[in-house]
Formats: sequence, structure tokens, C-alpha cells
Amino acid sequence: MTPNMSVEVSVVIPCLNEVQSIAACVDKAVAGIEASGIPGEVIVADNGSTDGSQQIATQHGARVVPAALKGYGHALRAGIEAAQGQFIIMGDADDSYDFLDVPQFVGKWREGFEVVMGNRFKGEIKPGAMPWHHKYIGNRVLSGVLQVLFHTPIRDSQCGMRGFTKSVYQRMDLRTTGMEFASEFVIKATKLKVRMTEIPITLWPDRRGRPPHLRSFRDGWRHLRFMLLFAPNWLFLGPGGALIAVGLLLVIWLLPGPYCIGGVCLDIHTMFFGVLFTLLGTQILMIGLFAKIFSYTERFDHSNLGLGLWLRRLPLESGLLAGTALAIVGFVGDVAIFWKWKEGRFGAFSEMRWLLFWSMLFFIGLQIVFSSFFMSMLGISRGTYRGDYDVR
Repeated sequence: MTPNMSVEVSVVIPCLNEVQSIAACVDKAVAGIEASGIPGEVIVADNGSTDGSQQIATQHGARVVPAALKGYGHALRAGIEAAQGQFIIMGDADDSYDFLDVPQFVGKWREGFEVVMGNRFKGEIKPGAMPWHHKYIGNRVLSGVLQVLFHTPIRDSQCGMRGFTKSVYQRMDLRTTGMEFASEFVIKATKLKVRMTEIPITLWPDRRGRPPHLRSFRDGWRHLRFMLLFAPNWLFLGPGGALIAVGLLLVIWLLPGPYCIGGVCLDIHTMFFGVLFTLLGTQILMIGLFAKIFSYTERFDHSNLGLGLWLRRLPLESGLLAGTALAIVGFVGDVAIFWKWKEGRFGAFSEMRWLLFWSMLFFIGLQIVFSSFFMSMLGISRGTYRGDYDVR
């Protein structure tokens, strides 16, 4: 490394009690930087090691940065924020990734790529380096879900060795603190439309001599949960819209009277379930809108420009007027049915279908009214409240 020249590349290694392998990782990272022919540094982001890993890393030429808060994401963020290089390469401290591959990552950066991901499946996975359920199930499922939900071009989204420019990292505004950091990174890089590529790398059996920090099912679920929460269209809007469509179809279809198909007759009981489906779907749809507005106003999702435009153009009053109108129509319909029943001296009740229909409209209208108030609260910026959405 060349302390007298400005640093161009920083290798960041998160560390927690890696005494068996940290020296080899730092040595390889130093050698990889030297092989690249450009000034660089090695940073070990220590997450509270108690086995002397910090001293070993310093002795082998790394700069140790303490990460006070626990978690893989916290350690990486501490190291990345301390990095002086324009291009950062991260990798685990268990010697499963070969930091002699640093020149390959730097080469792709020189070609103009802002994110360079390692791909273990295009390269080689040495025997014993990855459990079978990670290799054939976990990694492929998580990468596949990312491709479906976010259209990412990355095929090995959980690879722990990746390179990226510091400017792109700052634009990502990453929030997660655990292993799901890897998925959030890929999602936000995709949403920012940065230039990404993958290079084949080799995964080696780790040398840590202790059980891994990773917990397969717990961390796998955390990844999947995060992806779904970051995709409200799939988690909320899609299911909610489907329930509304099915519910309204049943309600409108059975409003005139029972309908028989073959020997099966669908009557008011089926219509009742249609009303429930519609109300439940409306509630789920509203929750999805809450999630999208929260993500946008908290700068969690920078790419949804259409939502920002919609929020600016659609004030609180629009939702209130639509919801109030729907509620009034439903309420008037219910009152008319009640009055007709009263005129019949509360005898036999024959208007149950229309009662379900008008009550459904009334409840949906109220949902829209109160949801509009809540969406307005979510849309308020940290500045002065103007009475509508202000999401500068």
C-alpha cells in the first residue's frame, strides 16, 4: 500500500472473532491491491472481537475500525464509511473468498461498472465450501425471488464478495443491520439503475475453526421478509386488488338473485363472502398504499417518481370527497331499506341482498376517508404541514 498517494481502492473486511483466518485475508487483500497497481488500503471493521483479531489485522497491514453496534450490516457500514477509496471491495473474514481476485474487480470498475458482484456459481464452489441446502435451495431461491420482484440481473445475490463505488453506496442509503444487507444492496442498486456486472469467483471452505455466524433458516427468512416488505405491490396491492375483484364479481353477479351452475346454486351466503372479500381486499390495498408512501417519504425507495408525482397532485381532500360520497350513497341506501322495512311494520325482511350491497359501499367509503387521513399523515414532510402531501 502507498500511504503517500491518494487511496483509490479500499478493501473492507467485517470481522468478529476471526483469529484463525484474518491474517490470511489481510495478506491476500494487500497482495491483490499491489497486483492491481493502484494505491489502496485494507480496512478491518471489527464488531467487538475478543480473541485478538484486531491486533493480528493491524500487524499484517490493515487499518482496524471499531463497529460499536452489533450486526453484519453495522460492521460493513462502519468500514465503508471509514474507507478513503473511490472503489470499495468487501469480503468476509473467514478466508472463503480469495482477495487475490481484487484486480478482477478493479478491472471491471475501470471499464465503467459501478457495482461488480462476485458469482460463485459461474466460478467454482470447492467441496465443503457451501452446505447443500445453501447451494441448491437457499441462494437460488433468494436470487430467484429478487429477479422476479425487482428484475435484477444478478444471479448470485448473496455472494459476500462485491465491489462498488462509494458514490453509489451513499446514494443507496442502506438501512438493514443484519445479513439481509446483501439483499438490500442488490435491490437498491437495481432501483438506482447503476451499471452492474458479475464476475466468476471461487468459494473456498472457511478457515475460522468455529460455527458460522450465519443461521440458515433464520437469516433466510429475514432476507425473504425484507424482500416482501420492500415489494408492496406483490405483498399488498396484488393480493388486495385480487380480493376486491373476486368479491365485487360475486356481489354484482348475485345481486339480482341466486345463480345455479349445474346442480350447485349460489345464493346470499356466497354473496356475503363476496362482501367480506371486498372489504378485506380494500383494507389490504390501503395498507399497501401506506407502505409505499412510508417508503417514499422516508427516502427508503428513491426510484418511485410516479408515486411522488401522484402524492403532489392528489391532496387529502380528494380521498375525503371520494370516500364521503361513497359512504353517503351506502348510508342512503341502508336508510331507504330500513324505512321500507319500517313501513312493513318490521315484518319479513326481503332486502338482504341490497342491504349487503349498500352496507359494503358505506364501509368502503369510511375506510377510504380514514385511510386518506392516515396517508396524509405519512405524506407530511419534516417541514411545515400545508394540508396536503408535501414530499419534496
